[in-house]
Amino acid sequence: MNNNFIDISLPLIADLPKWPGTPDFYLERFLDMENGDSCNNSRIECDVHSGTHIDAPLHFFQNAKSIDQIDLELLIGKVYVAYLPKIDIITEEILNSLQINDGIIRIFFRTKNSEIWLKRKCEFYENYVALSPDGAQWLVNKGIKLVGIDYLSIQRFNDTNSITHKILLGNEVIIIEGLNLCEIDEGMYELICLPLNIVGSDGAPARVVLKKI
Repeated sequence: MNNNFIDISLPLIADLPKWPGTPDFYLERFLDMENGDSCNNSRIECDVHSGTHIDAPLHFFQNAKSIDQIDLELLIGKVYVAYLPKIDIITEEILNSLQINDGIIRIFFRTKNSEIWLKRKCEFYENYVALSPDGAQWLVNKGIKLVGIDYLSIQRFNDTNSITHKILLGNEVIIIEGLNLCEIDEGMYELICLPLNIVGSDGAPARVVLKKI
């Protein structure tokens, strides 16, 4: 890939951290040239919310848009990366302190979560930085159409009612989770995010890259 682009997606590997209770990522080579087969061929098994992935509205709302129905124009374009290294939760108060220009419709949050990817920790970490419900409502009111976070969920682990997800997805704000932003400085970037085109799915793994503007 051109050095101007930075890959911020996680590699899909067997020891990738996963949400508790969901399937492991599994790769099996069922045809292998070392065993005399004419080619190599493999199958994968995983949660569609594995690694770097997109949540479609269908994730929390029956009969809502599935991943194949998301407008690709929302996933390609300018994105603002906010660097919040010293907080435990992204609240309305925190968001009010950011210098977010009018017209920005995409925002990524780089937090101390990214240190988890830097340290290559394989176990799931419950105390990750997340977005509060009032922070989610702030994004909706601001006109944000896409939000990304540097761990496996946008909401806190103990948000059992999934309020943050429901506020965002209920207003068709697309969510990208599992970003690796450890090498990304605060500022504006060009975003290219392409999920697998899985018809009828509530989510999909995605390859996500940034280019500094």
